[in-house]
Amino acid sequence: MDVAVAAFAFAPGLALGSFLNVVAARVPLRRSVVRPASACMSCGTELAARDNIPVLSWALLRGRCRHCAARIPLRYPAVEVATAALLAACVLVFGLTLDAMLAAFFCAVLVAISAVDFEHRIVPNRIVIPATALLLPLHTAVDPTPEWALGACGAALFLFVAVLAYPAGMGMGDVKLALFMGAMLGKTVAVALMVGMLSALVPSLFLFARYGPKARKMRIPFAPFLALGSLAALFAGEALLDAYLRFFGA
Repeated sequence: MDVAVAAFAFAPGLALGSFLNVVAARVPLRRSVVRPASACMSCGTELAARDNIPVLSWALLRGRCRHCAARIPLRYPAVEVATAALLAACVLVFGLTLDAMLAAFFCAVLVAISAVDFEHRIVPNRIVIPATALLLPLHTAVDPTPEWALGACGAALFLFVAVLAYPAGMGMGDVKLALFMGAMLGKTVAVALMVGMLSALVPSLFLFARYGPKARKMRIPFAPFLALGSLAALFAGEALLDAYLRFFGA
């Protein structure tokens, strides 16, 4: 039954992903995410309903605008599919519960922030601050414990110290994102930070191997890696944390 419900959640997840694309495209430009209607970012032509179907329209148009033939980035269907898959995963893991709703909100915000950071190299305050202000009290109301507030403050403090130690590696946007992560993950935010940092080493080492010392001046978006770590912690954080403690406690 859970699998069937999760599969049923996939379609609304695609629609949510389509909206997140609007958020990711407009928020860095300080434009409304409600009006005007969706339009080509190159020629400004308003999209017809047939050209605004998640994933399918992009595939039928072969990734190009119907009117000006400008390329539509692969990011658009990727965000839609990722959002749908994560929404289905939240339902599958947490069931039809308030925890699933919180997890789905958490995942949606991570997808939007990752898309913005990947393209613009920023973690927008207009997304991460309101999302944290909403998530922390809601999560505390659903599960009354100081763990979520402590996790938020601890994660933010950890990355703040890292920013002071190596300001070229990350910025205050990542600190605010850590605050958001801790509000959802609590103690397992430690798993998210560890997985995020370790995964970020892969492109860093690749750039260093290819460009040598010049790689120090090349910035990579860190938010997508923190998001990856957050997903690992959300769906398997307790198991990973227990395994870590058993391994080093042995």
